[in-house]
Amino acid sequence: MKLYQAKLLLIFLSSSIVAQEKESNNIHLESEKINGTSLVILGNVQDAGSPQIACTKECCMGLFESPDENRKVVSLGLIDADQHKKYLFEATPDITAQLQVLKNYTSETSTEVPDGIFLTHAHIGHYTGLMYFGKEAMNASQIPVFVMPRMKTYLENNGPWSQLVSNKNILIQEMAHKNEVVLSEKLKIIPFLVPHRDEYSETIGYKIVGPEKKALFIPDIDKWQKWDRDIIQEIANVDYAFLDATFFDAAEVNNRDISEIPHPFIIESMELFSGLTSEEKNKIYFIHFNHTNPALNPKSSQTNIILKNGFHIARINDVFNL
Repeated sequence: MKLYQAKLLLIFLSSSIVAQEKESNNIHLESEKINGTSLVILGNVQDAGSPQIACTKECCMGLFESPDENRKVVSLGLIDADQHKKYLFEATPDITAQLQVLKNYTSETSTEVPDGIFLTHAHIGHYTGLMYFGKEAMNASQIPVFVMPRMKTYLENNGPWSQLVSNKNILIQEMAHKNEVVLSEKLKIIPFLVPHRDEYSETIGYKIVGPEKKALFIPDIDKWQKWDRDIIQEIANVDYAFLDATFFDAAEVNNRDISEIPHPFIIESMELFSGLTSEEKNKIYFIHFNHTNPALNPKSSQTNIILKNGFHIARINDVFNL
């Protein structure tokens, strides 16, 4: 009996290791320095974080008393070691910790100050971290913040953000749909419009073009069919695709009108991508998980479903070479 139990335990442990390796095949030790050009996952959670304020559901139980340090609001770090520069995608409420992590991946002489910040839109988790560059905190000097025209107008004409502009804590750099932002000879960023709730600004995604590889970053979008571009073709044109995974399915949000938050459910995306080759599926990393999304838990059955279907989940400190 003991031998039988030992075999079962070995099988279980082996399966767990395989699943973890499959999910984290790009993972990088936080203390290691990055050479070349790479993306780092600095957060994968929806705007309000996890646990979410006033949440009494099972998804947040225990997290107030014992926070999960791996649950940070969605953000990417971009490191260009050759040029000794680093950039941030999104300015989240977790920006203090995220900039420290980004610094740890770079040279010993690096500081927390990014060489530029790329914003997607004016929803709380994607830009409110800018406040920490103000005089009450870092009192930064002219940090370039790349935005689209409506976002530029919003920041310049609404406090407290306008104070960051007038005090020159940030230096706004206006972008245009599909126009390249050249960061170096081997690194460029291409913003593009996507459909979403645009109360204060337009919403965009990014194509990040490195020396050898390309990445797609779309943390927020309405249903894929509302976009005037073919997401499958967009995936085909890159090496990594970090895609909106706010909700696994409709069941997890049973107290709100789901039509008011029309993100693509993970189950819908997996169905849409079901005909892709294993190579194409391997490019897809789901990101931007609502606090209710069971895929935040690496041990959940929903996580297992995603991995079994050939897709990945972006986890904090995953590193992707560009």
